[in-house]
Amino acid sequence: MTEYGRGPGSEPWHPEDPLYGDQGWDGRQAAHGQGQYGDQQQSYPQDPYAQQHQNHQQYQGHQQQPYDQQQSHQHQQQNHQQYGTPQDPYAQQPGAQPQYNGGWDTGQQAAMPYGAEPQDPYAQHPGGYDTGQDYYGTPEAYPPPQPPGRREAAPEQQPQQQSQHQQGSTDWDPDQPQEETHPFFTGADDPAGREPRDDDDDPDDDGSRSSRRDRGGNERRGGKGKKKKSRSGCACLVVSVVLVGGLGGVSYVGYTFWKKQFGAPADYAGSGSSEQVEVEIPEGAFGYDIANILRKQGVIKSSDAFVAAQNDNPKGKLIQAGVYLLNKEMSAASAVTLMLDPKSQNAFVIPEGTRNTTVYKMIDTRLKLKKGTTADIAKTKAESLGLPDWADDNPDVKDPLEGFLYPAAYPVAKGSKPEDALKRMVSRANKEYGKLDLEGSAKKLGLKTPWELITVASLVQVEGKYKHDFDKVARVVYNRLKPGNMETVGRLEFDSTVNYIKGQSTLDIGAVDDLRKIDDPYNTYKIIGLPSGPISNPGADALHSAMNPTPGPWYYFVSINEDKTVFAETNEEHEKNRREYEDGKAGQ
Repeated sequence: MTEYGRGPGSEPWHPEDPLYGDQGWDGRQAAHGQGQYGDQQQSYPQDPYAQQHQNHQQYQGHQQQPYDQQQSHQHQQQNHQQYGTPQDPYAQQPGAQPQYNGGWDTGQQAAMPYGAEPQDPYAQHPGGYDTGQDYYGTPEAYPPPQPPGRREAAPEQQPQQQSQHQQGSTDWDPDQPQEETHPFFTGADDPAGREPRDDDDDPDDDGSRSSRRDRGGNERRGGKGKKKKSRSGCACLVVSVVLVGGLGGVSYVGYTFWKKQFGAPADYAGSGSSEQVEVEIPEGAFGYDIANILRKQGVIKSSDAFVAAQNDNPKGKLIQAGVYLLNKEMSAASAVTLMLDPKSQNAFVIPEGTRNTTVYKMIDTRLKLKKGTTADIAKTKAESLGLPDWADDNPDVKDPLEGFLYPAAYPVAKGSKPEDALKRMVSRANKEYGKLDLEGSAKKLGLKTPWELITVASLVQVEGKYKHDFDKVARVVYNRLKPGNMETVGRLEFDSTVNYIKGQSTLDIGAVDDLRKIDDPYNTYKIIGLPSGPISNPGADALHSAMNPTPGPWYYFVSINEDKTVFAETNEEHEKNRREYEDGKAGQ
């Protein structure tokens, strides 16, 4: 049997190396543990995968000079001694030559010492076998097969490792600093999609990792590399300020909540200062609404204190809308007590039956305006003050607002405008009239419009001296308006209408013949029927009586005293009652 690759001074090839299988490719290898020529099995402490230097020489397929073999073997021993790798008992000794097994190379690669630059096993040497071509050094070549024990390596890493072995230099200088080629140090083993972590800020490898990311990270990730986070003293200061501010905010909110829930609300002490202020409380204001108004005017210190004092006072809920004259910086309890006292109320009150001319003068006086200011505004802006649609726009009407300045108490504070007060009064009239069926009641009583019903109520308000007589007085009005009335022939003949014309209020208006000479649409001694409009602002009682008159045959009435009014069917009875009243009064 011919032995290939055997030269002078070389050792025979030992086929028992499990790296090349149990039988080889030509069937001529010896069994495991047996020499090539039938030698007995030898017991060696062996490392089957430690023939690193020998295998690389077998791939090349040429003989190495003894001197070169000794150099390579010495380098390998130094590397193994440096990293603690045990010496391979099957490694080639100096002077031994590699043998060619005649089979197919499996591609087994030598384990690379950690940190050392590998020797190029495929470097061309003078005088080697087939030195003209390297079959495994080209990228197009198939990689040599791996032995079973080494096939777990990733396919994509094998060419890189092989390339690293091929690029190594055989002339290794131990004194020259070597460049790191292991994937762990070069960053080649980093996942493609790995993002930098917060803990990747080791000061020992900032430069190396950042440079590796700059060189390769952008290529792997499409140029979308991220800059490493930096922590500075300024950032720590900002975080500290935020934490301290947040803690302070939480503390303030907690203190405010505790104070609101368990602490007493802020309040002044005593009955206040000598400075007074006029406060207007609108209709429908209660509780916190009133408290907020008083707080803004400087009367009380906090709304909570006022609401608590109002709840503690048994009559606290009786505070009504109006204008109050209060002191500044009062305690909440003192403010509640004073507002319940009528002396503190400074409301603008319109009595029932008051004429508009009197209301205008009262507003001028209240607001300290020039005499006639409110009357001029009422005359020029009557249509813009909110009158209802059924209000009569007859040119004979002396004042279209007559009957619509509803008698009540109004908040007319100093500094307000007169038109605001007039609007508030008209709005109140619309509200009260809207509660009633004026149109239906007017038709039932033989009247044309709600306007005429308001006119009747204004007459009842002035002519009826006492409220318990309002129902009978309203009946007298409707009896005189009947077409078949033979007593007054359709005339009302009320002194109140003459007084309205003259702007006066008296019982001695003159002789009847003289009164009938007054040419005025409001003169009921001359005209038949109702005057052109109301002559006063009727209240709720007069309006109710006008809508619900008491049935009776009366055409006349005369007031005997404050408690008694005498009603008569005819003029003769009326005159008799009047004389008795005058005689009795003269005898007193």
